Amino acid sequence: MPATKQLSEYNREQLDTLLMVRRRLAVLGQEPQRALQEKIADYLQFRSDVDGFLHEHFTALCNRTCYTSRRSACCSREGIITFFADVVINCLQSTGDDLDKLQRDLLGIQNEHKCVYLTARGCHWRVRPIVCAMFLCNRAAKTVFEDRPSLRNRWEELCRRKQLFTWPDRPVLFDFLEAFFIDLGCSSPLMYLHNSPGLLRVKRRGQASTRDNP
Repeated sequence: MPATKQLSEYNREQLDTLLMVRRRLAVLGQEPQRALQEKIADYLQFRSDVDGFLHEHFTALCNRTCYTSRRSACCSREGIITFFADVVINCLQSTGDDLDKLQRDLLGIQNEHKCVYLTARGCHWRVRPIVCAMFLCNRAAKTVFEDRPSLRNRWEELCRRKQLFTWPDRPVLFDFLEAFFIDLGCSSPLMYLHNSPGLLRVKRRGQASTRDNP
């Protein structure tokens, strides 16, 4: 029987964050959890719109050319980018069994040919990380959007909507969720909106712009 792998830094960060969020959510009362669910409702609608667009125009192509052949530049990697807010939103939308599967993924045998969360039945995340959900390789984009400017425009509009939740030049959901858990005593390297020098600069510029243009 193969031995359990020693956790990589990536797996350890992912596992620690998942366990942290699960513990905090488990001790929150019903009202705070209900408030969080309401807070993410618009984001979930956005994600539903993204999934609908991709399923209609990309799923068959991407499954045929990348997923089944393991050629995907995203799914073939273990170290996909996840934000702290991704973890929170997925935990809020998942069952205990769903999250147990993710923990087993992170503790399981190393597979260097695909994302640690990817299985024969697809991704174990119920609400996939935003970076994964909106990744389109150049080849797929060219195939689908060529000579179809209306489809490209719809995708670009979805990309603009994404910024309203993730890009901290204004108050955004991903920043709020990090701050909420920081106030609960949490700290994670996945809190990029509070740790990344680049994103912190974006926040400072946004705050300065708001002060200058009230």
